[in-house]
Amino acid sequence: SAKDMKHRLGFLLQKSDSCDYSSSQGKKEKISSSQRVSQEEVRKWADSLENLIHHDRGLAAFRAFLKSEYSEENIEFWVSCEDYKKTKSPAKLSPKARKIYDEFISVQATKEVNLDSCTRDKTCHNMLEPTLSCFDEAQRKIFTLMEKDSYRRFLKSPYYLDLISPPGAGCGPENCKRSHTHTLDCNSNIISQCA
Repeated sequence: SAKDMKHRLGFLLQKSDSCDYSSSQGKKEKISSSQRVSQEEVRKWADSLENLIHHDRGLAAFRAFLKSEYSEENIEFWVSCEDYKKTKSPAKLSPKARKIYDEFISVQATKEVNLDSCTRDKTCHNMLEPTLSCFDEAQRKIFTLMEKDSYRRFLKSPYYLDLISPPGAGCGPENCKRSHTHTLDCNSNIISQCA
């Protein structure tokens, strides 16, 4: 449940001992404790949505919040567009663009984002000859939508507030659930482990 998730996001400030991620060459890389998020960094996330989503752990926290609100398609679309803009091979542009369009823009999209008809039509037209900037306007609209709506709610939510309050602040042993450690498994799922 969403209530359980807020307590589980404490992993962002916990030391990550052994989460393995596969790289493109199939090698395993371990997340070091130096990648732990500082209180200063977490506070910067409140300055702008840009600061939040350009930090791996901030993006993970925001994604978990959006998932709890059943609106994760917005951040998934934004991330897909960022990845698309890094495409180096012109031959890969069209299939990648089609995949993004079918998944997020099309009226039959499985994760349809909320775009006005003008932006949707312009993006559809851009699909005739995809370029690295063919989703820019749609991405900008979704960013603005998140910035004005879900980002503001995120900053008031336990997903963020629990991260900026020091562990144990304002909570006694009888009502504090910080006796758990939290880590990410390789599929970015939060795993609670009793300490």
